[in-house]
Amino acid sequence: MESNNYPKLHNAAWPGVVGKEPGTKNPPIDLDTMLDYTANAEFEGEKFDGVDIFLFDPHVNIDASDDELKEIAEKVQSRDLVIGSVVAPVWEPTGGGSAMDPGEGRTSFLNQVTKGCRIAQNLRELGVRPYGVVRIDSATGPGEWADDPEKNQEIIAETFRQAADIAADHGERLAAEGEICWAGMHSWRRMVQLLELVDRPQQLGFQADMAHTLLYLLGFNASEDAILPADYDWSDKELLDKAMADLTSKLRKWTIDFHVAQNDGTVHGSGSHDKTGHHCVPNDPNGKLDIPHHAGFWLRDEEGELTKATRHNCWDGCMFDNDIMEKPETWNSILASMVAVRRQHGWSE
Repeated sequence: MESNNYPKLHNAAWPGVVGKEPGTKNPPIDLDTMLDYTANAEFEGEKFDGVDIFLFDPHVNIDASDDELKEIAEKVQSRDLVIGSVVAPVWEPTGGGSAMDPGEGRTSFLNQVTKGCRIAQNLRELGVRPYGVVRIDSATGPGEWADDPEKNQEIIAETFRQAADIAADHGERLAAEGEICWAGMHSWRRMVQLLELVDRPQQLGFQADMAHTLLYLLGFNASEDAILPADYDWSDKELLDKAMADLTSKLRKWTIDFHVAQNDGTVHGSGSHDKTGHHCVPNDPNGKLDIPHHAGFWLRDEEGELTKATRHNCWDGCMFDNDIMEKPETWNSILASMVAVRRQHGWSE
C-alpha cells in the first residue's frame, strides 16, 4: 500500500458512451458495466476511489429527477466509489449549441450548463460528490472559428462568462478542456487567450488531458502555435521535456482538473466524435509519454513543489475499442499508472 492518499484516483465512465454507436462493433456500454470495470480493478492492494461521469443518456439523463439522481448515487456508493467531475452535454446533437453562436446556440449551450450544474450540485448535496468540476468546451470546430478568429474568440468568451455566472449560482466551477477539435481551444495560445478573456479564475479554469495537450506541442490544427519542431525526433527526450515545461508554464496556473492519459502522437475519432488526441492504453508500444514523469509537469510548479490544485486525477480512455475495455487487465494497468502518478506526485492527508 502506498502512503499517499491524494489526489484520489478516478476512472472516466464516458468512454462507454463517447464515440460509441449502436449496431457497430463498439456499441454503448452501460453505466453499471463501467462502474463494475472501475470497482473491480486492483493494483498492489490499491483501488479506484471514484468515477467521473457524462451527463447524457444512456448514463445520466441531463433532465434526471432528484429520485433518479439518488438512485445513481446509490449505485456508485454501493461499489465503494464517489463521483468527481461531470461533463455537461453542451453540443448541438446532445441538446446544446455552439458557444460561438450569440443567438440560439448560446441559449441552448447555457441551458445545458444550467442543467449540468444542477445535477452536480445535487450529487454534492447527496454526499456522493466530495470534489470535482463541471466540464465544458466551445461545442464547435476550429474550421468555422477561423473565418473570423478574434471576433469568434470574443463571442465564445462572452458565452463562457455567462456560463461562469451560472456555475457560481450553483457553487460549482467549470473546466474548459483544451482539445484540438474545439474552436478557440484548439491550441495552447488560443486556450490561454480564451481563459484570459473570460477572466473568471474562481469559476472557470482549464482541464488538462495528457493525450490532448501533447498535440498542443505538435501544433495540430494550429501549426503556428507548435512548440516542438515539425521534424521533431521522438527519441529526443530532453527536447520533449523542455517543450512540456514551456507548455505547462503557460497553462498550469489555470488547471483545476487533470486527466492522466497516454498518446501515440496521433489523432483519432470514432462514431460522431471528431478527431482529437489519440488515447492509448498505458503500455502502448507507440506511446510517447512517460506517464508519471510527464504528469509531474502539470502537478508540480516550476520549483518542483506540488500544486495540490486538483483533489482527484482521472484516467480518460475516450474512444477505446470495446474489446479492449472488456479486458480486466486493461483497467488494472490503467490503475497501476494512476498509482504511479500518485506515488510520485501525491500527498497524504
